[in-house]
Amino acid sequence: MFLSIDTSTSNAGVALSNQDQIFISETWHSTSSHTAELMPAVSSLLAQINISLGDLEGICVAAGPGGFSSLRVGMSVAKGISIASSTPIASIGTLDLEAFPNLGNGMAVCAIIPSGRSDVAYALFNKNSERVAEDSITSPLELIATIEEPTIFCGEGLLAHSEIIEKSLGQLSKIIHTEPSDRLYTLAKLGTQRLNNGQSDNIDELQPNYIKLPSIGGPKKQGNIAQ
Repeated sequence: MFLSIDTSTSNAGVALSNQDQIFISETWHSTSSHTAELMPAVSSLLAQINISLGDLEGICVAAGPGGFSSLRVGMSVAKGISIASSTPIASIGTLDLEAFPNLGNGMAVCAIIPSGRSDVAYALFNKNSERVAEDSITSPLELIATIEEPTIFCGEGLLAHSEIIEKSLGQLSKIIHTEPSDRLYTLAKLGTQRLNNGQSDNIDELQPNYIKLPSIGGPKKQGNIAQ
């Protein structure tokens, strides 16, 4: 049995799966952090199918970008369970999770999630499903200005910005809305594939991809935080 944990954004979830087939899951929306919800949700899932942490074969965790506190909670819990149960852990980037279901459709893909009040974190893939940009943060208008070919836009960031994308890009944009649970299902699939291929992460080196410092820590900047 594999445990998946995604607390990248205000929409979070946990799931238990056998290989890439989810047995049971729970998703929720938090207005602050996921500290109070995460462990009770994990415990509830384990209890519902009567297994313990020691029965887990692997842990899959969304690595960000996303909210600073949210990512820290999810990664800390995932690493804690991994250490306590001697279970391998595999991380998958959050924007890769948002983009994956739309890759291979013969179009470029831009995955976006919220980042602060008005910015978005994004990743770009060409029509051959190859990454053409590292995870970055910008304003929606600055991102739109870089789009020169028909592009699928997907991800949680569409909730706030789909209208301006469609208005600015017209036929160059194809908007695909998803449910919060979709990212969790993709995490279970891709994370399990990594673990089955022996591609677990070194737990001592595994850190969330914050991209920028939290607002209380100083000026915002791009680039992962040095640990």
